[in-house]
Order: sequence, then C-alpha cells, then structure tokens
Amino acid sequence: MIMQINNLRSLTIAVCLIPLLWIFFDIAFDNLGSNQMQALHIRLGDWALRFLWLTLAITPVQTVTKWRGMTDYRQLFGLYAFFYASLHVLAYLLVDQVFAWRMIAIDIIESSYIWFGLLAFIIIFSLGITSSKAAKKRLGKSWKKLHRFIYIAAGSAMIHYFWQLKGNLAEPLFYLLIIFMLLGFRAVIWFKNRQLRQMMIPKGRAAIDTESD
Repeated sequence: MIMQINNLRSLTIAVCLIPLLWIFFDIAFDNLGSNQMQALHIRLGDWALRFLWLTLAITPVQTVTKWRGMTDYRQLFGLYAFFYASLHVLAYLLVDQVFAWRMIAIDIIESSYIWFGLLAFIIIFSLGITSSKAAKKRLGKSWKKLHRFIYIAAGSAMIHYFWQLKGNLAEPLFYLLIIFMLLGFRAVIWFKNRQLRQMMIPKGRAAIDTESD
C-alpha cells in the first residue's frame, strides 16, 4: 500500500512537469507563434494559475472523499504553482525585458495589472519557502494564518490575468467560475461549522443549568 502511494506521488511529480516539457518542445520546433516571448510568458502564467487552482481544490476533494492523504498533494501542487509562477516572473524579467530594470520599473508603474501579479507572487513565494515541516514547526500557529493568504493570492492572480488580456475572455471566465466554486465551498463549510459550534452548549453552562433545576 505504501509503495502504491509513493508510486502515485512520483507519477504526479512527473506529470506536473509535462507542461514545461511541452513548452520546451514548442520552443524547439518554433510552435509558439509570431510573438514567442509573449506566448512563453503567458503559458507559464497560465500553468501557475492552474496549479494554484488545483491547490485550492484539494480541501473540497479531501472533505468529500475523506482521504487525508490529499494533504501531501496540496503541498505538492502549491510548490508547482510557485515553480511555474517563478518561471513566469523570470520569463518577464529575462526574456521579455532582458533585465532592463529602468524599463521594468516604468512598466510596473504604468501597468496596474502588474501590481496584482506582484502581490500574488510575493504571497506564493512566502508560502513556498515556508511549506517545509521545519518551517511549519518554527512558525507554529502563525503558519496557518500565513497560508490563508493563498486566497488573497488567488484573487490577485485572477485580477492580474483579467486586466492583461484582450479579446477572448472565455478561458479567464472559466477560471473565475472555478475559483468562485472553490471559495463558495469553503464559505459553506465555514458557515456550517460555525452553526454547529453555536448549537453546542458549553460544559460549564450545562452544569449551572443542572444545578439551578
């Protein structure tokens, strides 16, 4: 059983690298279109967004299936979101701007959608470098608070994605629908748990009520 789980995890790690190999293949065979730099930049960003959505999907899937082993895959997909987001930023800095920091600064100032992309990346970067067990132990209760910022990262990434696109909005609207469903699921679970907590009578109050009877 343990060997099967390890094999599944290894397979998942390999499958998550296929998008990058696909991009390398398209670069090698000149399949990125007329604007190759923009295509590379956008495709890496798309995969960062997709892995971020997969990370957010783990909790609903885990709640429905009751499979606690999904937690490891949430961390795995989160790290891949960080990996592809880092490549997305690197492609912008190196391939698109060639590390021309003055032009990069002007671009950031003039393009408000980059602000949201930068915010999303800073959060994803923070979550990525604190994903280890050692970091979780060191941060203690603050670890969960920090990792709840993933929702802000998701919202910022969605705004970044919408504002930079022109023309066909079918794909971003699809992503938007998914994030609404994922966050809606969490809202329902939170509201349900809150109602259950309110219905529970504290032991101290129950004892007082018994004595008064």
